[in-house]
Amino acid sequence: MVKVSVTNLAGQTRDIEAEEGLSLMENIRNNDFDDLAAICGGCCSCCTCHVYVDGENFGQLPAMEDDEHYLLEDSEHYKEGASRLSCQIEVDGSMDGLKVTIAPEA
Repeated sequence: MVKVSVTNLAGQTRDIEAEEGLSLMENIRNNDFDDLAAICGGCCSCCTCHVYVDGENFGQLPAMEDDEHYLLEDSEHYKEGASRLSCQIEVDGSMDGLKVTIAPEA
């Protein structure tokens, strides 16, 4: 298991044990974070699983695909160098210690 720190919309942070091979979105939802709507179920067709990745962790993640980038840059809450769709991040062992904050929805 991979330790990930997740901060919800109320500013409360909780560490979770994320399962490798699942998306970050699935791991967050499996750990009862209701703030992450993930309406499309991980199809990369909405921004309701938008998270902000802590600065030191952002560059360690796999590069963003074009479709993810297009969705995020149109988001009212987009932050360059922090915004990612959690459905597009497959958890692996290199992500131990990852820190994310659930982004507000429009």
